[in-house]
Amino acid sequence: MTRPPATIALEDGTLFTGRAFAGRGEVEGELVFNTSMTGYQEILTDPSYRGQIVTLCYPLIGNYGIAAEDMESYRPHAAGLVVGECSRIVSNWRSVMSLPAYLEENGILGIERVDTRAITLHIRDKGAMKCIISTEDSDRDSLVAKAKASRGLVGRDLASEVSVKEPMIWQPELQKKILRRVATIDCGTKYNQLRILQDLGCEVHVFPNNTTAEDILAIKPDGLFLSNGPGDPEGVLQTVSEVRKLIHTGLPTFGICFGHQLTALALGAKTFKLKFGHRGGNQPVMNLAKGTVEITAQNHGFCVDKDSLDPAVAETTHINLNDQTSEGLRHKTLPVFTVQYHPEAAPGPHDSMYLFHDFMKSMGE
Repeated sequence: MTRPPATIALEDGTLFTGRAFAGRGEVEGELVFNTSMTGYQEILTDPSYRGQIVTLCYPLIGNYGIAAEDMESYRPHAAGLVVGECSRIVSNWRSVMSLPAYLEENGILGIERVDTRAITLHIRDKGAMKCIISTEDSDRDSLVAKAKASRGLVGRDLASEVSVKEPMIWQPELQKKILRRVATIDCGTKYNQLRILQDLGCEVHVFPNNTTAEDILAIKPDGLFLSNGPGDPEGVLQTVSEVRKLIHTGLPTFGICFGHQLTALALGAKTFKLKFGHRGGNQPVMNLAKGTVEITAQNHGFCVDKDSLDPAVAETTHINLNDQTSEGLRHKTLPVFTVQYHPEAAPGPHDSMYLFHDFMKSMGE
C-alpha cells in the first residue's frame, strides 16, 4: 500500500515532512512532545491529550501493538501521532491489533519518517505551538495560515468534551469490598485512577464535570476525587465554582493534574501556560515535607502559579526539580490535597502510591 507524503506546518512557519502510516487527510492541534520510551497506547488513550498532536521521542513505536487491558479510556483522544518509525512487526502475545490499524479504526492520523528530534528541539526552544498536519495540502503558505487560524488550547474547554455525559458507578460488578464512597468529577479521568480507588475499597461514583455540588453531595460521599483532563483550567470556571463549594464543606478531597489546577483556582490562586509543558515518564519531583524525590509521569501544558497561593490558606507540598514549578498543594485547615503529576501511572513504579493511601486515611480508613 502506498503511504502518502505528509506535511507538518507550525504557526511560526516551520515545516516538517514525513509520510502517513495511518489515515490520511488534515488535522489541527497543538504540537507537543512526550519523552516516554514506552506507553504509547496509554498516551494515546489519555483524555488529557485532547486537542494535541503528540510527538514521541523514542525512535521506534508500535512494536508491541495494542492490548485491550492497557486502555486508559474508551478511545484514543490525541488529535494526531508523530513518530520516527512505526514498527512493521508486532510482537506481543497480548496484542489484539497493530498500532496503524488502531489509529485507522479511530480516525487518527499517524505520521512517520519525521525528524522527531528536530521537532522536540524546536518546541523546547520556541514552545509548544499550533500546527496542521496534512496529506492533502503541501502548500507552505496555505498550511501555515491554517495553523495560525486554528483554535489552540488557551481558554478552551476541552474537559467537557471528554467528560462522561451521565453519572455512573465504576464497574460495580468487579467491586470486592466497599469501605468508602467516592465522588469523582470527571474532567478526563484515566481508568487506572478508578481501578486503584476501587482496589482500595472505594465505591466510585463518576460525575460529569458540569454536575452541581448539591447533586454530588446527595449521594453522601466520604470523599471527593478530582481527575486529570485536557486544556486550560480557566476554560471550566463553572466546574471551579462547584469544586469551591464542595471543598468548603470539609469533604476530604484529592486532585490529580487538572484536578490540582481546579483546586488551586477554587482557592483563589492563578494558573498559567507552560512554554512546552511536562510530558513524559521521568520527571523528578521533590516532596518538600519528606525531602525525598519521586520519579513521576506527567502530562500537562498548564501549571499552578505557586506564588499566587495564599499562604494562610494553602501550602506548596511538591515542586518539579527541572523548573521549580508547582507539583502539589495542601490546604492548611481542610482535608484537601492535590498533585500535578500522575501517581496512577506508576513510573517509579511505587514512588507515589502513598497519595492514594493518604486519601483513604483522610476519609477515615
